[in-house]
Amino acid sequence: MLHHVIVSFGDKKEYEYKVTAADIAGITADDARRWLEREFEALECDLPNPIGKVLLADRVLSVAKYAGERRFKEHAPWAEQFARNAAVALGRDVIRVDVANYSVGY
Repeated sequence: MLHHVIVSFGDKKEYEYKVTAADIAGITADDARRWLEREFEALECDLPNPIGKVLLADRVLSVAKYAGERRFKEHAPWAEQFARNAAVALGRDVIRVDVANYSVGY
């Protein structure tokens, strides 16, 4: 199975990652969630929901937002790891993380 993860920061600022089954072999959904949780904490992301509950899609979006476009542009290994973990955690063929409009689409 091939996953496409697109991270958009607005007009012509998109980063697309193709994640193959070989790329995610050995990464469980729990592993992916834990990686996203660690990054969420390391980046000191704010809770998007005032109730305090953080949905998985919110966590993916917040990690992309707080990492910023520069990290996706200049730190390819981190960005590829983000794409792999987002693909496994969300389990969708196509994932569009639209940071500018604060949305995740499938």
